[in-house]
Amino acid sequence: MSLSLAEDIRSVTDLKRHTREILDHVHKTGRPMILTVNGRADSVIMDAAVYEKQLQAANLTRLLAPAETEVAAGQTRPAKDFLKEFKDARTIQG
Repeated sequence: MSLSLAEDIRSVTDLKRHTREILDHVHKTGRPMILTVNGRADSVIMDAAVYEKQLQAANLTRLLAPAETEVAAGQTRPAKDFLKEFKDARTIQG
């Protein structure tokens, strides 16, 4: 996700005065809006659908991290061997 420094940083005062305009911008662009207080970054607002997708991606990354560590350590085996063991352990036919 990209960020436009010219368009995506606004003050909290701007948010108070132009709430609908800022929210429309966030929804239209899909980019987050950084809100400042006294010239310093304070908060971020973003489209809920974009946030949900990012949260899902982060959760998937968290779930895959242990597997990536195992692959990097060479702790792998052929899929054919795994599938045979899986079928045998669960007495799956076919």
